[in-house]
Amino acid sequence: MNGGRLQIARLAGPEDAEWCAHLIAASEPWRTLGRGFEASLRAVSDPDRETWLARREGRRVGFITLNLKGAFVGYVQSIAVADEARGQGVGSEILRFAEERIFREHANVFLCVSSFNEGARRLYERLGYRVVGVLEAFLVDEHDEILMRKTRGPILGRTAGH
Repeated sequence: MNGGRLQIARLAGPEDAEWCAHLIAASEPWRTLGRGFEASLRAVSDPDRETWLARREGRRVGFITLNLKGAFVGYVQSIAVADEARGQGVGSEILRFAEERIFREHANVFLCVSSFNEGARRLYERLGYRVVGVLEAFLVDEHDEILMRKTRGPILGRTAGH
């Protein structure tokens, strides 16, 4: 599973969506946050969002869901990597793909990371994300969500692609 470039494309159908939902339901941080299969399936299948599936050598290895509407346009709603593909740069490559997609139209990429998910936070900081706020007990009482942003500048006066 170590070799080969990722192929990243929109979900091809219900089997891809179900794979993504199972990955979320079985993984941290979502287990701690209590996000099960049904809620995850609705999230990755939401027609108002873009979900992109990553494959390596024909096998599903991860995905990312983007929200390109709302107050935080360019929001990474979910990103997950299959256990057997972790530690191989898959998450970084998927996130770089999402950044390219978002920066074509928007000035910022936003994401939240759970306060207990220190490894993901270190990755995001290494990739240039900075903390812009803390949402205390936002999803569950015991943990905060840390809002992070990677920017190419302010949104006012910006034209697409710049």
